[in-house]
Amino acid sequence: MRARPDYRRYLVLPPESEAWGIAVTGCGMQTCGAGSPYPPPGHPPDHHFSWENGRVLGSCQIILIAEGRGRFESRATGLVDVAAGSALVVLPGVWHRYAPDPKTGWVEKWIEVQGPTPEALHKSGVLSAGRAVVTMCRARELAALMDAVGARLRGLTAGFDPEAAALALHALSLVVEAPRLSEPPRPITSFVAQAEQVLMDSVDNPPAIPGLARELGVAYSYFRREFKRHTGLAPYQYVRRLRLEKARRMIGSSSESLQTIAERLGFASPYHLSAAFKKQYGQSPDHWRRSRN
Repeated sequence: MRARPDYRRYLVLPPESEAWGIAVTGCGMQTCGAGSPYPPPGHPPDHHFSWENGRVLGSCQIILIAEGRGRFESRATGLVDVAAGSALVVLPGVWHRYAPDPKTGWVEKWIEVQGPTPEALHKSGVLSAGRAVVTMCRARELAALMDAVGARLRGLTAGFDPEAAALALHALSLVVEAPRLSEPPRPITSFVAQAEQVLMDSVDNPPAIPGLARELGVAYSYFRREFKRHTGLAPYQYVRRLRLEKARRMIGSSSESLQTIAERLGFASPYHLSAAFKKQYGQSPDHWRRSRN
């Protein structure tokens, strides 16, 4: 295991995290050699822990095991072996503990994030306590992001660093996407992409979805299932979203009446367009138009 300079940096959650959605409140790297005590001293009391007691954090941490191996345990995962190239995702309020194998030690890199975005990802289940140990197919990219965050924060005297926040959001996206990216590519992606393009190009008069599936050579039930798996929306929901997005552009940039826009985009009436618009965007079309002027 190569020797390298360890570091750790902890910051107070800045007020800018509300506007940006995320802020980095900690980062570090440490090398724990075979047989060394773990964790080493130097962490704040609310972050330090022992294997016997574990800990609970008030923030989200991503810990990349760059070298070596060890173990991780939480009530949601049970005891799990951890290999090099794994990321540990620790969520606020979740009891956990982890440690390197005494025979090998490990090198860990970590960042800590707080703010509305990681909170929303946790609340929605995108970040889950049950998926705390993630095998990273892009571990080197994640390591480089953590190194870049560390380089910025070690030179920061005070305040909020937007670039570090952006790098941390990228790191979060790599961890969330890792399970999907590790799957072999499927030919299905090609016809889903074709279908998306057809629907985008014909938003004013989209084709019937069963007919589109036939044109692309796919059974309708299979098309519908795979389309939702790749886009997160059923085909009819996707078309509706496209129509609403175009309606928002038209309402904000033209003087056409709601009646005309509803007729052009296939809504049953201005009322139906207005109701769908408010449900999607949280405000009425009239309010949106006035706010653009």
